[in-house]
This record gives sequence, structure tokens and C-alpha cells, in this order.
Amino acid sequence: MKSTSQRILRVKETQARVGLGRDSLYRMVKNGTFPKIVKIGARASGFLESEVEAFIASRVAARDSSKQ
Repeated sequence: MKSTSQRILRVKETQARVGLGRDSLYRMVKNGTFPKIVKIGARASGFLESEVEAFIASRVAARDSSKQ
């Protein structure tokens, strides 16, 4: 089994990267339009960095494809 390192971004860092507020992030998770939350502990959660980066890339790709 191949092991890969995954970084978990906390909510505030995720907000800063995508430019969305907390409520918007959680609404998008609920609607299935943003990556699922990863529970870190009883009162801590975050998002996988690779999934957040893929989300950002998909938004850029959608923008670029609409210009054609």
C-alpha cells in the first residue's frame, strides 16, 4: 500500500484560500458543491488541501471554458 501525506487545512485557512465565509463554505459542503469536512477531533475539523486545490482548479477551468 502506497502512503501519501495529506495536509488538513483548518476552516479559517480554507476560507482564506477560497475567499468564502464560514456559512457559505458549510452551505456548499451540504449542497455537495465543496469537498467534505474531515473531522480532526471532537471540536475540530478541516478540509483536505488536495481537495481544496482541486476545487479551486475546477472553478478556474469552468471560467476558462466559458470564454470560448
